[in-house]
Amino acid sequence: MAGLRRYLKWGAASAAALTIGVIALDRFFPPPIERGEQVSTVITDREGRPLRAFPVEDGRWRLAADVDTIDTDYIDALIRIEDKRFYEHPGVDPLAVFRALASAAANREITSGASTITMQTARLLEPRERTLRSKIIESFRALQLEARLSKLEILELYLTLAPYGGNLEGVRSASLAYFGRPPEALTPEEIALLIALPQSPEARRPDRKPGIAKATRNSILTQLAENGVLAATTAEDAGLEEVPATRAAFPGDAWQISDTIHQRMEKSGSFTTTLDWGLQEEAERLVRAAAMTSGENVQAAALIIEIDGRAVRAAVGSAGRDRAGGWLDLTNRRRSPGSTLKPFIYGLAFDDGAAAPGTVINDLPSRFASYSPENFDRTFRGEVTIAAALQHSLNVPAVQVLDEVGAARFLSALTFAGGSPSMPSSADSDVGLAIALGGLGISMRDLGILYAALGDEGEALPLAFTPEEEETNRSAKGYPLMSPESATEILTILKGAPPPPGRMPSKLTTGARHIAFKTGTSYGFRDAWAAGVSGNYAVIVWTGYADGTPRPGVTGRQAAAPLLFDLFDAIRRTLPDETGAEKIKVLPDAPSPLARFTPDNAPPQILFPPDEAEIWADSPTREFVLSARGTGPLQWYADGQPIGLDAGGAPIWQPGGPGFYRLEVVDAAGRSTVTKVRVRGPQG
Repeated sequence: MAGLRRYLKWGAASAAALTIGVIALDRFFPPPIERGEQVSTVITDREGRPLRAFPVEDGRWRLAADVDTIDTDYIDALIRIEDKRFYEHPGVDPLAVFRALASAAANREITSGASTITMQTARLLEPRERTLRSKIIESFRALQLEARLSKLEILELYLTLAPYGGNLEGVRSASLAYFGRPPEALTPEEIALLIALPQSPEARRPDRKPGIAKATRNSILTQLAENGVLAATTAEDAGLEEVPATRAAFPGDAWQISDTIHQRMEKSGSFTTTLDWGLQEEAERLVRAAAMTSGENVQAAALIIEIDGRAVRAAVGSAGRDRAGGWLDLTNRRRSPGSTLKPFIYGLAFDDGAAAPGTVINDLPSRFASYSPENFDRTFRGEVTIAAALQHSLNVPAVQVLDEVGAARFLSALTFAGGSPSMPSSADSDVGLAIALGGLGISMRDLGILYAALGDEGEALPLAFTPEEEETNRSAKGYPLMSPESATEILTILKGAPPPPGRMPSKLTTGARHIAFKTGTSYGFRDAWAAGVSGNYAVIVWTGYADGTPRPGVTGRQAAAPLLFDLFDAIRRTLPDETGAEKIKVLPDAPSPLARFTPDNAPPQILFPPDEAEIWADSPTREFVLSARGTGPLQWYADGQPIGLDAGGAPIWQPGGPGFYRLEVVDAAGRSTVTKVRVRGPQG
C-alpha cells in the first residue's frame, strides 16, 4: 500500500512537472504568429478597389486573407480535402495520426499524411525540413496556435501564408495573379487549382507546367465529386477547362502617391485612400497623352480635389516611369508657380478695400526700387480694370497691387493657409515683389490647398488622403485666406478668362460648366501651370521637364490649360452625380469703374515717355509734353535740371539734341520715379 502511494505521488509529481514544463515552453517559446502579420500593403481607392500593392521581403506577394471576402465554396472544399475534422480537433487530429500510422505499417512506407491545417500553418510560420522531429515540433506549435487563436483566425493565417508558386503567398495573391480578380467568387476549376497548388507549388505552377497543373487540378475535382462537394458532371465539365497560362500583373495605379502613403504607414495591410479608381485611371491616361504629345521626356502631373472635405480624388505624380523623372512624385516638388498666385494677391487687396474688380489700374512701365517688371508679351496696355488685368495675367498691375498689400504679408497669408511656399536660398531676408510673378517655390499640393480655398469661400484646409482626414475636414474650421465676397469675385473674374485654343467660352455653350482658371509660366519657361475651380472640384496641372530644363516658348496656356479642361470633362464623365452645385456666382461681366488704383505710398507714375523708349525729334527745337500721375504737384527734371511748365501748367521738355537722357518726376512727398529715354533725330 505504501508503495502504491509512493508511485502515485511520483506520478502526480511527474505530471505536474510535465505540465509546468509544457506551460514554460509555451510561455518562453511562443509560436511566431507575427510573421503572418507581415503582409503586403495594398493601397485601395475609397471603395476598397486595389490601386497598388507592395511586396514583402524577397519581393514576395503576401496578401492578407479575410475569410469574410473569400468564396465559401472554396473554404468548404479546402477543409473537405485537407482537414475534414478541422473544426473538431485541438490542432492535432488523433484519428488522422492513427490512420497514417496504420497505413504506413501495412504498406511499409508513408502513404498518407496526418498534417492538419493548423499543423501546416505552424510549418508555414517556421519552415523546416520534413523529419519526425519537425513533425513533433509542428504538433506542439499547432496546439499552441489553437490555444491562442480561433479556428477562423487559424484559417486566415493559413490562407495568408500558403505558397502558390514563385513569389506568390496567400490565396488572395494567387487569385489575383492567376485569375485577375480577388477570390470572392470562384468557379469549380479555380477552386480545385487553388487547393492543389499549395501541396506542391513549384511542380504544379500553371504558368510553367500547365500539364501537371491541369492533371493535379482534375484529381482534386475528382476528390470533390467523390466527397459530394461537386456533382460528377460539374467536376467533369470543369476538368475540360484549361489552366491559366500566364500571371497577371499586380495593381500599379496611383504609383507615386501610393508610394508616399506607404512610407507614412506604421504597419502593413490594406489602406483605404480618398482616391477614386475610375477617375484616377482616366486622369493617368489624360496626363500621359498630354505629355506624349508635348515631346520626348516631357513630364506632366495633376491633382483633382473634391472641395467638400478636400478629398484628393486623383493624384498623378508623373506621366510615366518610362520617361525621365517619372519615378518622382511631382505633385510634391516645389516649383516656380508663375502667375498662378496672382488671384490671391488681388483677393487680399479686395479684402483691404484697396481695389475691386472694376478698379482702373495702369499697365505701364514701372520701377519698384531696383525691380522693373514687364508683361509676358513685352507690351503695355495703359489703363485697364483689375478684372482685365487678372484675366489677361498682366504683370505690372499685379506687382503694383502686391506692393500695396505687402509682399511679407502676402507670403505669411500663403503660409498660414498651408501653402508652404519657400524662397530661393539666395534671396535676401526681405521678401521681394517678384513673388507676384512666381519668384518662390510651391508644390502642386500646396497650390491645391489655395485653389480649393477659392472654391470654398476663401477658407483653407489641408488636403485629405484618407477617409478619416476627409471627415475631419468636413467639420473643421479652416484658415480664412480671404473673405467669401472676395473669393466669389476672384472666381467670377477667372471664369471670364479666355479659354484655351479649341475651347468655346462657357457662356456661349449650352449646359457648359463654368471653369474659373488661371495659367502660369515660370521664369525661363521651366514650368507650365494651370489651376482651376468648377463646381465642387479644384484641379491643378503642371507640365515641364522633371529636372527643370527650359522649354523656350512653351506657356501654361498652351501646355497645361488644355489638360486642365480635359480633366474637368473627365470629372463630369466619371463622377456624373458628384460634380456639385455651381459655386461661382455670376457678377456683371464688365463691372463699372469704382476708382483708380493709387496706393497712398506709391511714387508717381510716368505715363510718357515710358522707360527705355526712343522718341523722334524732327527738329532741334522740338518740344515734348511730359505726363505723369501722382499725389500733389509734380516736378520734372532732365539730367538733374528742372523742367518748366507752359501757360496751361503742363511740363514742356526740349531736348538739347539727339542722345540719352534721364528724366525724373518728384511728388510733393519727395517720392520719385525715373525713366531713361533716347532721343533720335535728323542728326543722330
